[in-house]
Amino acid sequence: MSNTKVSGADIADWRPEDARFWETTGKKIAYRNLWISVPALLCGFAVWGMWGIITVQMLNLGFPFTQAELFTLTAIAGISGATMRIPASFLIRLAGGRNTIFLTTAMLLAPAMGTGVVLQHPEWPLWTFQLMALWSGVGGGNFASSMSNISTFFPKRLQGTGLGLNAGLGNFGVTTMQIVIPLVMTVSLFGDFGGVSTQLIKDSGWIFGKIAAGTPTWIQNAGFAWVVSLVPLSILCWFGMNNLKTVSPATGSTLVAFAKITYLYTLAFVPAIFMLYLYLPKPTGLGLLSMWVAIPLDVILALGMMKLAAFGEMKEGVKKQFAIFSNKHTWSLTALYIVTFGSFIGFSMALPLAITVIFGYQHVPDAAGVLQHTLKNPNAPSALTYAWMGPFIGAAVRPLGGWISDKLGGSIVTQVISVVMAVASVWVGYVMMQAYGSATPEQYFPMFLGLFMLLFFASGIGNGSTFRTIGVIFDRTQAGPVLGWTSAIAAYGAFIAPVVIGQQIKAGTPQNAMYGFAIFYAVCLVLNWWFYLRSGSEIKNP
Repeated sequence: MSNTKVSGADIADWRPEDARFWETTGKKIAYRNLWISVPALLCGFAVWGMWGIITVQMLNLGFPFTQAELFTLTAIAGISGATMRIPASFLIRLAGGRNTIFLTTAMLLAPAMGTGVVLQHPEWPLWTFQLMALWSGVGGGNFASSMSNISTFFPKRLQGTGLGLNAGLGNFGVTTMQIVIPLVMTVSLFGDFGGVSTQLIKDSGWIFGKIAAGTPTWIQNAGFAWVVSLVPLSILCWFGMNNLKTVSPATGSTLVAFAKITYLYTLAFVPAIFMLYLYLPKPTGLGLLSMWVAIPLDVILALGMMKLAAFGEMKEGVKKQFAIFSNKHTWSLTALYIVTFGSFIGFSMALPLAITVIFGYQHVPDAAGVLQHTLKNPNAPSALTYAWMGPFIGAAVRPLGGWISDKLGGSIVTQVISVVMAVASVWVGYVMMQAYGSATPEQYFPMFLGLFMLLFFASGIGNGSTFRTIGVIFDRTQAGPVLGWTSAIAAYGAFIAPVVIGQQIKAGTPQNAMYGFAIFYAVCLVLNWWFYLRSGSEIKNP
């Protein structure tokens, strides 16, 4: 018989490394928490990433915003989610797993419902849409707390399995969103209560093909639809998950735990809003900073605020987390995780709008010989038909990447995929250049799509291999914080990719974005070899 002491949702005795305890008691509890965690994380990814699809449909419905302004909505959601991950990796220790996953899942109801409201008002100012994009970042933050939580339930020998399933299946939220949103926009889900439809002025699409201009569309369902899953999921988290008192001994009462979570998440919004105000062009912001200054500033401000604002036992928890920054491998693995997860989430966010802008128009010279990009392409492929494929592939192969890395070693797998990504980026950049200078860009679309699928495949394998490497190099006390930190910084890819690709398309040189990514992949290739593969390296991790 087990002597596990359970008081409601709180478990006081937790010994996953004890084989007898694991088989008789631990396994059942751990897997129950995992199977509730997965759909909660999936919905987090869906709400975080939904602006990548919503902006495409806003373009198709003729919302009064420029393409550049629409790219900023995707980028704002990206940077907000990345910033939220910084405090999210602290939450489990401070507030408990069940308390954290329940509240952060329930929090997603606000941006989901708010987005449904603003999308019914195209005449509202841009800042109202930007506010909802910012708020949806809560879903991005959930990854760090979810992974940190699940890692505490499993013995070391099953960490790869538990984390791989949680991350891999959770990543399917991006694909789920890209399939579900175009579908729910075609029907009146909630009758009169859900608002009226508007008519497409440009062809749109969904997983099964094109939707013709003139078709009624309920774009507000892109937000409202998530309420249907978030309400039962929140209830399931509350009644089905557990707080491990061995991991979170001083959570306080439930209300105190909720206050800590809300407090830390609110702290993350402050630097994100301040940085976006300095970065975004007028009239929304001041337009003072370049993105490359804005992102480090955002990270430094978020960390600084957490250190200054922590009090009581939170102060000690924050101090322990900050210890990872003195280890050089924290920094090398952060760069390598940007290659993999940063690319996965960045391309997921940017691809739908990039397909629409590059292939949705004919690129023909005017009388003066200057290329114009405003004439609608009657043979354009619909972004909503194809964009889901990349994130689907990337999420599906993530557990495979972990499994291959268990057999061969994480760093050698990372090395191979870095080569593949560098080559594919240069190639796709060349194809984008050809398409953006063509009156019939659709002829280049099969090659464009195939190369992006290769990029997603390689990034998915690399997600698994990098997480595996972190598990090998760091001990149990540091692996959790390092996982949270690297995932937070890599999530800035969701900001960088839409901005860089959007800027380069606007400049008429979309290929330069991909060439820039290829250079970064090549640098990280050398970094990975130097730290983990060369004969004299301190840690050999073949």
